[in-house]
Amino acid sequence: MTDAVLPFETLWETAGDVPGWMTEAQARLLWEEASALPAGSVVVEIGSHLGRSAVVLAGALPPGGRLVAVDPFLPDWRYGEPDTEARFREHLRLAGVADRVDVRVATSEQVLRDWTGPVALVHVDGKHDYWSVRHDLGWADHLPVGGHLLLHDTFSSLGVTLGVLARALSPRAPAYLGREGSLATFAAGPADLRARARLLAPLPWFARNLVVKVLLRLRLRAVARLLGHHDLADPY
Repeated sequence: MTDAVLPFETLWETAGDVPGWMTEAQARLLWEEASALPAGSVVVEIGSHLGRSAVVLAGALPPGGRLVAVDPFLPDWRYGEPDTEARFREHLRLAGVADRVDVRVATSEQVLRDWTGPVALVHVDGKHDYWSVRHDLGWADHLPVGGHLLLHDTFSSLGVTLGVLARALSPRAPAYLGREGSLATFAAGPADLRARARLLAPLPWFARNLVVKVLLRLRLRAVARLLGHHDLADPY
C-alpha cells in the first residue's frame, strides 16, 4: 500500500460503515488536521474502539507518518466486546492502512508515563470521567507550541467538560480554538485570557446536551426533537 495521503472520500467509504460516534464532518476535520502535517509525523489517538477515527487519521498521514492507537480494548467496558480489538484491526486492514498504525493495547496512562518522543497531533476519545480527561489532556505537553489536540465529546459529556474547565485553570492549559459538534480543537502552549474565555461560549450548548441526554433516558424523544436532537444516540 502506498504511504501517500489517501482522499477523505476513499477513507470514509470504509470508516463510515464502522460503528462509532463520530460524524462525517468531524472525521473530515481529523483528515484535514492529519493530512496537513509534515512527512514522518507521529499522531497519537487515545481511544480507538472499532476504528472509525483511526482509519481516517491513518489514511490521512503524510509519507512516513505513523498513528499510535492507544486502547486497552476492555471487554467489560460499556461498549466493549471480546472481539473489539480483532474487529478494529480488521477495519484497518480493509481500509488498507494497517501498516501505518502502531496499536498499543494499554491505557493512556501507561503509554504516556513512558512516552519520550515528539507528537504532531493528538486525538482523544478515551474514558469520559473527569480524572481521565484531565490526564489525557497532558498529551498536549508533547506537542509543539501551536500543535493541535482534538477532544471528542467535549461539550456533550459532564466528565469531559468538567475536566476541560479544570485544566483551563492550569498555567499550561492548551488554548481552545473551536469545535465541530462536540469535537473541540485545542492548541498547545499557554492559553491567554481570551482563549480561556472562549470556553464559556459553548456552555449553553453543553447545557442543552445534558437536558437532551436526560430526555433520551426518560424516553421523551419527542421533547428532545423540540431541542433539535433527532438521533437515538446521545449528542456527539
